[in-house]
Amino acid sequence: MSFRIDGDDLPATVRPRPGQCLRTFLRDQGRMGVKKGCDTGDCGACTVHVDGAPVHSCLYPAVRAAGHEVTTIMGLGAPEAPHPVQQAFLQAQGFQCGFCTAGFVMTAAGLGDGRPMGGDELARAFKSNLCRCTGYRAIRDALAGVRTVEDDVPGASVGRSLPAPAGPEIVTGRAEFTLDHAPAGLLHMALLRSPHAHARIRSIDTTAALAVPGVELVLTHEDVPGTLYSTGRHSSRLDDPDDTRILDAVVRHREQRVAAVVADSVAAAEAGVRAILVDWEVLPAVFDPEEALAPGAPLVHGEKDAAASRIADPSRNLVGEVHTVCGDPDAGFARADAIAEGTFHVQRIQHVHLETHGATAWLDRGGSRLNVRTSTQVPFLVRDELALLLGREPSTVRVFAARVGGGFGGKQELLCEDLVALAALRLHRPVRLEFSRAEQFTAATTRHPMRLRVRLGATASGDLTAMELELLSNTGAYGNHGAAVMFHACNESLGVYRCEHVRVDGQVVYTHTVPAGALRGYGLSQSIFAVESVVDDLARQLGIDPIAFRERNVVRPGDRFVAMTDEPDDVEFGSYGLDQCLALVRDALADDTGDEAPGPEWLVGEGVALGMLDAGPPGGHHADARISLEPDGGVRLAVGTAEFGNGTATVHRQIAATALGVGVDAITLVASDTAAVAHDSGAFASAGVFVAGRATWLAAQALASRLAALGQAGVAELAAAGESIVEAASFTGSPRSVGFNVHGFRVAVLPATGEVRILRSVQAADAGVVMNPAQCRAQVEGGTAQALGAALDEEVLIDGSGAVVTADLRTYNWPTMALVPPTEVRFAETHDALGPLGAKPMSEAPFNPVAPALANAIRAATGVRPTRLPMRRDRLWEALADAGVPGTGVEAGPVGAGD
Repeated sequence: MSFRIDGDDLPATVRPRPGQCLRTFLRDQGRMGVKKGCDTGDCGACTVHVDGAPVHSCLYPAVRAAGHEVTTIMGLGAPEAPHPVQQAFLQAQGFQCGFCTAGFVMTAAGLGDGRPMGGDELARAFKSNLCRCTGYRAIRDALAGVRTVEDDVPGASVGRSLPAPAGPEIVTGRAEFTLDHAPAGLLHMALLRSPHAHARIRSIDTTAALAVPGVELVLTHEDVPGTLYSTGRHSSRLDDPDDTRILDAVVRHREQRVAAVVADSVAAAEAGVRAILVDWEVLPAVFDPEEALAPGAPLVHGEKDAAASRIADPSRNLVGEVHTVCGDPDAGFARADAIAEGTFHVQRIQHVHLETHGATAWLDRGGSRLNVRTSTQVPFLVRDELALLLGREPSTVRVFAARVGGGFGGKQELLCEDLVALAALRLHRPVRLEFSRAEQFTAATTRHPMRLRVRLGATASGDLTAMELELLSNTGAYGNHGAAVMFHACNESLGVYRCEHVRVDGQVVYTHTVPAGALRGYGLSQSIFAVESVVDDLARQLGIDPIAFRERNVVRPGDRFVAMTDEPDDVEFGSYGLDQCLALVRDALADDTGDEAPGPEWLVGEGVALGMLDAGPPGGHHADARISLEPDGGVRLAVGTAEFGNGTATVHRQIAATALGVGVDAITLVASDTAAVAHDSGAFASAGVFVAGRATWLAAQALASRLAALGQAGVAELAAAGESIVEAASFTGSPRSVGFNVHGFRVAVLPATGEVRILRSVQAADAGVVMNPAQCRAQVEGGTAQALGAALDEEVLIDGSGAVVTADLRTYNWPTMALVPPTEVRFAETHDALGPLGAKPMSEAPFNPVAPALANAIRAATGVRPTRLPMRRDRLWEALADAGVPGTGVEAGPVGAGD
């Protein structure tokens, strides 16, 4: 049995394990460019060639490759000599985080003739390749041979579409992600997870597990610290309730971790998990938040001390609540000439970053420092919590992330680092834990499902008189991010409108379901869907154009934000482009660009929605940057923020290069490493550029001033002596800036089936000074594509026992390239924002207005208001049939639950 991989013959002694797939076999041989995204043949990240034909190596038995020519992304080309397809992806920057890129490149290279493709042919060819970051436009450009990025010009970096520094490594499979490096002596961890939604462990027997050959350690709740903490990471620990233990004697949702087994192989660790015996006392469970609030409902955290854990009211399953009134809402509604209201339901969705959660922990040779390499957006916050849980000084813990394969808020959690750290400390061996795709769906976090009621009043001339928002949020079994998401949902969604009289009532509730957490928009995608839908209905009720109604009522420079409180905040406009964004979308929808409706039986309508986002959390954000001119003439920039497709690795180099008057190629970046700078709160709340970028700008300016003061002779003297010239700076993220996004759709709806076709999609973004146009455009497109999936199809479904039933990519309905229409991106021209060089954040904001804009377009086309997400075809057909819309194939009258 012989194997030939990337032109090299393996030694005859190298053979796959019985039943081993080709993906894991190739990674065993060091081909780390072959990625794991699903293990079910659904994502394409593991694509390789066997005798020139693309195959999904996760489904391909390794033994079948014997005697054949296997080519991986690492054998297709090298950074210094890329294959033409790899070069095309570089020129179009057809990637963001880059985790899926190898699969797309290998699929494209395997098509044979190398000619540009487009349209239906392209969609068919890539039906089994998924990307979460890009929205597919940049990938289409790469496949069509479009060049997007520019060449580097010294001193002219900001405002140009310069390439990602890691691009050559990404497209050739050399870029190292979290689990692409294996320390010597690596052990593997697998987790026993709960089969019950709520249960108490009477006893747990690990004897048989410890007897499995290769098993080194088993951890249960009896073997770990009992400290209460939260998996949600914020700058302040007070933001989240301490309601979690590393391993607990009580489980509160299906698939909660119960025990950890460490062994010399994944197979041995999994065998050890199967050998653990648990005697369970099954307890009553509650899955609906309204039922959870009712008297006598099963308690999720009733035994915990409320003061110590910061749970608002464990006896009512209440994590937190807000009840605020500004002005006199009752009087405001009394003088309204028109009132519109509605109740809306927003579903759970998953982040579905292709790189699952994973971490490796090991000790330095002397055993004095614990190292944790993990897929995280918040390495410093993870370090601080690990130090607390393990009873160590933070200086003895190093956490770093390298390149992260997508995040979207899902990696603002501590989900695996604690267990691998504990095991590494016990065994003095490196230990790794990697989530499966099923574990991502069943045991990681989701968006908070919410029920929202909105009531708005206005005068006949179109002035808002009162606003009312009532929110009920389901945080699942644990409260990580629950209260913070609720507060954020209640803020900018209302604060974007000028109205003195506002009432807000919000509650976030525990249930025995998979925990919710941080997800792109952080509560605003839920509340903006409800608010913007009712704004549209109110405008139509008054006979006013929906864009004109918004233009009349949105906040303007000089206005005071009114939503949650009358107290002053540190939010400032900096620059204001909302008026431009509304006009840009109006103009776009007024022209004839876009597809035609497929036929006369399709109903056509247009809809818009807007969103406002404060950059950075009000509870504080901090970033340090350190920059140095090295003796060899290179510039070394160290920042704490993580790169996970958000583009910070590119923009930070552009900022520093601009300040120093050099090309970006002169800048070497060190990022997301707690050993590199003093502190960084992390890449969340759109802070990667706005906060950390400001620290980079200040540090680079300081270095430029220092070099000017030293002069050429002084710099040369220090270089000759082998001395670096170092400067550092910090930024705390205050005052915060405000960005705006407006989305517009033209859609066609077929009443007979409920199908929705998007004929035109446009988003206008107030991004301040656009640091890297190609990259910023891609952020908007990626956010829009992700939001479209959430609006139309995606949903984490939970059955009557509390189990997640959408536990793989095939059942979750993540949109493929064929299902994501192109979105035109237009930027407002604003130049005096508070961010570095006038920039505003543009990572999560594009997500928020998409679902309501689509719902408003469907409402305009059909006369029926969608009130529940996702707006699936079957659900929309039922609503149209219930409303008696002609063409549904049934007579008027109720046919089902509908909306």
